[in-house]
Amino acid sequence: MTPPLPDILARYFEAQNAHDIDAMIACFAPDATVRDEGRDIAGTKAIRAWKVETGAKYRITTEPIESRDEAGRTVVVANVSGKFPGSPANLTYRFGFSVDGRISTLEVR
Repeated sequence: MTPPLPDILARYFEAQNAHDIDAMIACFAPDATVRDEGRDIAGTKAIRAWKVETGAKYRITTEPIESRDEAGRTVVVANVSGKFPGSPANLTYRFGFSVDGRISTLEVR
């Protein structure tokens, strides 16, 4: 069962599973930053390129299994399946939010 998530994160994970790049990018603030696979990605143009690249490479789907607040961030643990060694795996997503409620920071581990 999916844990309760803020609306913006429910939309983000729904778009992720639909492989809808435009809907995913709409969840991010223009100056958002992402940290994934040891890389820092800044701004929605770079985040779009990251999503296109990782989408083609891994074709992941996510199932959030836990959500909690931690030090001003929303932490979501999700079961992630796709074309990568060790699939499926539980990954931790740490989200920060902008004043308008969009994703301002995302760290994936």
